[in-house]
Amino acid sequence: MFSRVLISNRGEIACRIIRTCRRLGIQTVAVFSAADKEAMHVREADEAIFIGPPEARDSYLRIDKIVDAAGRAGVDAIHPGYGFLAENPLFPGACSAAGIVFVGPTADTIRAMGSKRKARLMMARAGLPIVPGYEGDAQDDEALLAEARKIGFPVILKPSAGGGGKGMRILRGEDDWGRSLASARREARAAFGDDHMILERFLEKPRHVEVQVIADRHGKILHLFERECSIQRRHQKIIEEAPAPVIDNELRDRITAAAVKAAGAVDYLNAGTVEFLVDGNGDFFFMEMNTRLQVEHPVTEAITGVDLVEWQLRVAAGEPLPAEQDELAAHGHAIESRIYAENPFNNFLPSTGRVGRFVHPVGALDLRVDTGIEDGDPVEIYYDPMIAKLTVWGEDRATAVDRLRRVLARTMVTGPTTNLPLLRRVAGHPDFMSADMDTGYLDRHLGEILCEDDEAYDLALVAAACAVQLDQSAMPASNADPFSPWDRADGWRPGRRGVTMRFEDPCGSTREIRLAGWGGEFDAELDGRVMTVSASRLDPDYLELRIDGDEYQATVLTDGRECFVGLDFGGFELRRVPLYAPRVEGGEEDLHPVAPMPGRIVAIHVAQGDSVTAGDALLVMEGMKMEYTLKAPASGVISRLYFREGDMVSADTTLVDIDTGSAPE
Repeated sequence: MFSRVLISNRGEIACRIIRTCRRLGIQTVAVFSAADKEAMHVREADEAIFIGPPEARDSYLRIDKIVDAAGRAGVDAIHPGYGFLAENPLFPGACSAAGIVFVGPTADTIRAMGSKRKARLMMARAGLPIVPGYEGDAQDDEALLAEARKIGFPVILKPSAGGGGKGMRILRGEDDWGRSLASARREARAAFGDDHMILERFLEKPRHVEVQVIADRHGKILHLFERECSIQRRHQKIIEEAPAPVIDNELRDRITAAAVKAAGAVDYLNAGTVEFLVDGNGDFFFMEMNTRLQVEHPVTEAITGVDLVEWQLRVAAGEPLPAEQDELAAHGHAIESRIYAENPFNNFLPSTGRVGRFVHPVGALDLRVDTGIEDGDPVEIYYDPMIAKLTVWGEDRATAVDRLRRVLARTMVTGPTTNLPLLRRVAGHPDFMSADMDTGYLDRHLGEILCEDDEAYDLALVAAACAVQLDQSAMPASNADPFSPWDRADGWRPGRRGVTMRFEDPCGSTREIRLAGWGGEFDAELDGRVMTVSASRLDPDYLELRIDGDEYQATVLTDGRECFVGLDFGGFELRRVPLYAPRVEGGEEDLHPVAPMPGRIVAIHVAQGDSVTAGDALLVMEGMKMEYTLKAPASGVISRLYFREGDMVSADTTLVDIDTGSAPE
């Protein structure tokens, strides 16, 4: 076994690898960019080496800097984690040339499976079922369009060189073909350095099922059962579970055998994942093979009891796999949810900023938290916006879903906007609870999931209002008389009129609640209903409530005007807004569109003096691994462009001026 390992990654996966190495007595070496000098993975490693500027292309993607750091640190091996260099076929060779072991498959395997074109051809020769498609050399717009017509719409456009949802587009017809193709190519070049595209027939309502495999140098290939990853946004998984809930034993045997066959066809080594699409008839089709550890590996570890990172290290060190296939079994059910710094109410735009508080249940035996962030750490524009992964386990799926709901309700992040409201709603949605889902689930249900009414919302409003009043009443009085009732902040006034607060939910809906009383004893009026409420702070994060005789405990965090409320049956994010401030729609600011997120201008479609119509594409931004197209909010003439292609801009920076006085007819 190795004595010293460098981890060529950052964030939660680096921290997760460090944990296993520490348990095995292996010293760890971290690498970090200028943006990560105080990051958690740097603090947890035995040694940390600086490798360059914040941009990944100048630090985490620089093979020469990583290998040089490994040489200076005197390590035996490099673990790439996932992302960055994990699937770069040049990396294993560079490690080998330096006398360092690469913890992963061979360069030839990474190269073959990294090209979706080659992978499709190799898997077809191996006898795996393949979705009809095109992976040829002709790559001009018209050639690809002609192939799409042959396949038949809808089609899915994919970069040949990589996965993770980047550069993928679903096209249901020929409208906007050129612009969609150009955008996909840009995203593919930025992510993988290669804009070669393939086409596949788009399957309606498939399930995304993948199989974990691992192979050693002694000819043994094992599978560790399957995972379901159908809950996705922008082709990026956000909730994964194991085992797949609708896979029966007969289909499980067939799909796991196909995955082992796929691994054998490419002489696979170490851990990898074979991904399939499964239709309603139980037929499955090879999609791709990821030649690395997956983000969602914790659910497999939870049901098998296997530490996949430990097995990776042992295989890389030349040891045989420590189990036979018939010795592996799946126990119970596990579900993972990914917390991202992004706004699900605004097209999942990434969010940046410093995390104020990250609160989650502690001490739960069936909860695992993987993160690379602590209170006070920043979420940077330069990297993937994932904050944490929460994995729950239960004896069966119903138990696991119930635990997931309770954990998400009590988990809160202050600072950057997150997708926690979406995760909570999905976990409680009837279709998810009954496992009636496919890869289009979020596209169909997003609106109703995000903004549906919830009876628990009333309790959350009461909890938020009581927390605000209790916190304000605990502040020092400004009057010299400490007994003056006029300085009490707890709602007391003659006639018990109390105070009224207005809260806004993430969908923009507002409701008012009136509290009258003092000392934690209130009458609360909400939508004409009056409730008798007793409230007390158990500690700065928790509130004990009695509402009309019923008792509740709530997690309540306040951050300025933001209120985060967690109850056993739901979590809510609210914002206090002024009582009498009118909402302005269609204001002057609409004529000066701003950057919705920090990022780089990658394409500009207009010039000063151009006439535009509302909805026309003005420019394209890229940040935190996604593209965003800024569209004209109104018809007019471009009077000024503030930036050029390649410029970096901050969120809320004015990008364009539009003169509506010269709007086109």
